[in-house]
Amino acid sequence: MLLYINWNIDPEIFRIGGFALRYYSLMFALAFIGSYIILSKIYVKENVSVHLLNKLAIFIFIGTLIGARLGHTLFYEFGYYKNHLLEIILPFKITNGKFELTGYQGLASHGAAIGIIAAVVWYCRKYKQSFLWIMDRLVIVVALSAFFIRMGNLFNSEIIGKPSDASWAFVFQRVDSVPRHPAQLYEAILYLVIFGILWFLYKDNIQKRRDGFLFGCFLTMLFTVRFLVEFVKENQESFEKMMAINMGQILSIPFIIIGVYLTASKSSHNND
Repeated sequence: MLLYINWNIDPEIFRIGGFALRYYSLMFALAFIGSYIILSKIYVKENVSVHLLNKLAIFIFIGTLIGARLGHTLFYEFGYYKNHLLEIILPFKITNGKFELTGYQGLASHGAAIGIIAAVVWYCRKYKQSFLWIMDRLVIVVALSAFFIRMGNLFNSEIIGKPSDASWAFVFQRVDSVPRHPAQLYEAILYLVIFGILWFLYKDNIQKRRDGFLFGCFLTMLFTVRFLVEFVKENQESFEKMMAINMGQILSIPFIIIGVYLTASKSSHNND
């Protein structure tokens, strides 16, 4: 047991009365702030109005929250939420007259991806912008955001891995005493690598690359990582035990196919 990493971090950084600042919330905030800073530099570099980025940020924020929430409730816990529809949209619930702040417990990354894409489509139609141009730059910071979110999951001791006897296995003491794969850390590290690759591809003269290429690379790399890491991750819901591959892997396949198509496609063109 001494070889393993004992993980017993309190998810709450501090609490004042009914308010608690959690590591997950902090990571979520860092993801958005860091993304905005990087994208603003990209917009300035390419002589695009930051005012347009400010509008895009609002669309992305709303799309991420709605998509992530609906993705979890529809893909993973529909059996419960179909009878508790208000809990899908409200960050609290009232049980037997008792008020309980839930803070939207349950967010799905695949739903967030769908929500972001839908938000960008809506934004592009409203402001007459190029969808692929935006996505080629947005996915750079989405990969970085994915790193922060998985670190938040690690601090929450959630999305844990399967039992492992590896020397780097984590014992998530808030869950059980079993040494497990730190699946959240695997994903976080790999997402950070993907961010580095996308940033390199962008800096390596993105104007020479066809529109949609970086978007395709992102979808292919990130969701392939997600598909593979699921093999060492505990299932999120009990119904997945009867499945050959779990829900996370099933939902990743369409994104990988689209990513391969966009990466290999020769029909896209640059906006000079």
